[in-house]
Amino acid sequence: MAYQNISTSQILTDRRTFLTMAGAVWAATLAPQAAFALSRTDAIYASAFMAPDGSYGVATLTEEGEIIERVPLPARAHGMTWSPVSNRAVAFARRPGTYAMILAPDDSIEPIVITSVEGRHFYGHGCFSADGRLLYATENDFAGNRGMIGVYDGTNSFSRIGEFPSYGIGPHDMTLSADGRMLVVANGGIETHPDFGRTKLNLDHMEPSLALIDTATGALIERHAMPDNLRQLSTRHVDIDADGKVWFACQYEGARNDLPPLAGSFSRGEDIRFLDLPEETTLALANYVGAIAVNRRDGLVGLTSPKGGAEVTIDARTGRVVRQQSLADAAGIAPSAHGFVASSYSGAFGETKSRVAWDQHIVRVGKL
Repeated sequence: MAYQNISTSQILTDRRTFLTMAGAVWAATLAPQAAFALSRTDAIYASAFMAPDGSYGVATLTEEGEIIERVPLPARAHGMTWSPVSNRAVAFARRPGTYAMILAPDDSIEPIVITSVEGRHFYGHGCFSADGRLLYATENDFAGNRGMIGVYDGTNSFSRIGEFPSYGIGPHDMTLSADGRMLVVANGGIETHPDFGRTKLNLDHMEPSLALIDTATGALIERHAMPDNLRQLSTRHVDIDADGKVWFACQYEGARNDLPPLAGSFSRGEDIRFLDLPEETTLALANYVGAIAVNRRDGLVGLTSPKGGAEVTIDARTGRVVRQQSLADAAGIAPSAHGFVASSYSGAFGETKSRVAWDQHIVRVGKL
């Protein structure tokens, strides 16, 4: 699966270019208040939500939390991804869902809904190839009890063109290296089957791991299993910093009074290293990190915990906690102009409160 390397200058879109090429066209289709919000924001995000009537959708919104536009979804979504090259975003169904919706944040295309093939379901996450032509999705081969990465062709209505192993059980989040040559997959290690809904079937013998996979061949580059004494530490979410270091966040399935490490990092060819967080921070995270994000420019790592009602910012270089605050029902987190923006299940996004329940993840879909 070959692809063209895209430089940073090609990928990033400055304010004037965006407004000229897409933003002005998009703004013309919006209600005046939304168009005004679009014109004065520095960043645009997307997140899935549940409306007060129980329906589901995806919203694009400003850094200030003002909703620009909404697109309905057939069922609850979870994670999202975006390609700055093709300007396509994807909302993935919450496990064990079987749909993914592809849309353009600027509403320039009609949404496309794809369905997982027989014997598979989505795990709620995915990412694009560097050139935006391929979509990778974490999937469950539930008959074989193995994680798979489904490959979809973005040049042909996102038809499924192949798959390769995730080299673990229960793959959840994944991300792409800066050069586009490597996928980083968090294999949560938890066995599930759609016949049992969201029931976790192997909590007494979990196999969590982190896998680096060659995008060209689907071959395993390296795999990091959790230590034996931390086999109930489910590796769930990942991101990559400006130096290529992988950051990962976990959810603990063991005793509630345990205080295991919940996040860490590693570089290719090195062993994983857990963050040595202060006890008060570990307690605040309540053995459950729901989302992780890296602010590459500022060298920061952000964590949220819905169970603990906490948002934590960490210095990526030193591992020191630089900010910790309470955020009830904390959900998603994404880099912003100044650190991070976070959302909540109760409708908070930054400083704005909306009448929606934001789902667990946010994706940045443009810088003006």
